[in-house]
Amino acid sequence: MNRSRTKTLIVGLLIGLTAGSTATFFLKARGDKQHTQPVSESSATNSAASKRSRKILYYRGPMNPKQTSPVPRHDEMGMDFVPVYEDEAAGETPVSGYATVHIDPERQQLIGLTTARVTRGPIGGNIRTVGRVAVDETRVRHINVKVGGFVEAIFVDFVGKPVVKGQPLFSFYSPDLVSVQAEYLLALDTKKTLARGGKDTAESGDELVSAARQRLSLWDIPESEIKQLEKTRQPKKALTLYSPINGVVTQKTVVQGMRLNPGDMPYEITDLSWVWVLADAYEPDLAQIHVAMPATFTSKASGRIYQGKVAFVDPLLDAKTRTAKVRMSFPNQGDLRPETFGEVVLHSPERQAIRIPADAIVNSGVAQVVFISLGDGKLQPREVVTGASSGELIEVTRGIEVGEEVITRANFLVDSESRLKAALSGMSAEKPR
Repeated sequence: MNRSRTKTLIVGLLIGLTAGSTATFFLKARGDKQHTQPVSESSATNSAASKRSRKILYYRGPMNPKQTSPVPRHDEMGMDFVPVYEDEAAGETPVSGYATVHIDPERQQLIGLTTARVTRGPIGGNIRTVGRVAVDETRVRHINVKVGGFVEAIFVDFVGKPVVKGQPLFSFYSPDLVSVQAEYLLALDTKKTLARGGKDTAESGDELVSAARQRLSLWDIPESEIKQLEKTRQPKKALTLYSPINGVVTQKTVVQGMRLNPGDMPYEITDLSWVWVLADAYEPDLAQIHVAMPATFTSKASGRIYQGKVAFVDPLLDAKTRTAKVRMSFPNQGDLRPETFGEVVLHSPERQAIRIPADAIVNSGVAQVVFISLGDGKLQPREVVTGASSGELIEVTRGIEVGEEVITRANFLVDSESRLKAALSGMSAEKPR
C-alpha cells in the first residue's frame, strides 16, 4: 500500500516537472520570436537599399590601415575589419589631407552630430574689446626756464592741483633777467635820443628796441610784464611764470629757494578735457576699423557710457598677441581718470553676407575647414575663407554657398575620421590582395 502511494507521488512529480519545462520552453521561444522581428519594413528596405547603393572595395584593419582583406575578417585582437567603400576610397576632396567620409544616421546620433544651414544675413555690427584711459599726449605742456635763477615763491605747490590758463605758478630771481630788463629800458631811452637826430638815426633806435624786446620774449617774459616794465621804467627783481593752458599739474620738480638752470622743467601741466582710450583689436577685426569710426566706452568705475571716435589705428601688428592698438578720443567732464579700465564698443554698420555658426569652423593649422553634409550620411570637407564675426556667427567669403548644410557639433570627430581616411588612401595606393 505504501509502495503504491510512493510510486504515485513520484510519477506525479515527474509529470509536473515535465509540463513546467515544456511550458517555459514554448513561452521563451515565443518571446524570442517576438523580439527578433524587424522594427519596421521600411527601415529594413532603406538599410538594404543603402547597402546596395554603396560598393565595398575591401576591408581594412581597425588598428592598422595597412592590413587589408577582400572579405570580412577579424584582426589578431578579434576586432572586425572596417569596410572601405568605393566612394570613400576614390573620391577626391578640394582640401589636401582630407577625405570625404560616410557616417550613417545611427552613428551620427550616437556622437551628437548636428548641422546648420548656410544663410545670408546681416553681419558685422559691434566690435567689443577692453580699453584703458590714457592721457592725450597732444595736450601735455612742459613749463621750462631758459635762463638760470633762484625760486622765490611757489603758487602751485602740489601735483594734481587744477590750474587755469594765466594762473601764476612760481616766481624766481635771475640776475640775467634783471640785466636784460635794464638793457630794454636803455634801448627805449636811446630811441628817444636818436629820434631827435633825424630819420636815419630814428630807424637805428627802432632796431635797437626791437632787438632788446625780442630777447625778453625769447626768454618767455609775458607781454603783460614787458608792458608793465615800459610803464614803470623799473626792472623787476622776480619774474613770475604763468600756466599756458587749463589743466592739472601732473609733475612738479621745484621747491622754494631752489636753483634753476636753463632747460629745467619745474612743472608739467596736462589738459584732461579730452582723453585717449587705448584698446587692442584682433587681426580679423582690423578690416572693419577706421578713423572717425563711432565708439562708446563704459567705465567700470562709474558705469557711465561715453561717446567718442577712433582717432588712430596702429599700422603695426603685435607679433605675440596678433593685435593692433586702436586709439580713441573722448571728451572728459572730469570723471574719466587715466588708467581707468572699461568696455569699448566699436560701432560698424551691418552688411549682408554669407554666414555660418562659428562652431562649424575647424582650424587645421594651415587652413580653415568646414564639413558639408551631402546627404545619405556623406560628409565632405571644404576649405573656406572667413571674414567678420558677429556674436556666434561668422562671415564666409569663399568656399560654401547659401542653402548647404554644415556640421556644427562633433566636427572634430569628423575631422579625425576624414584625416584618417585620407591617410589610408595614400598608404593603400596599391590594390589590396
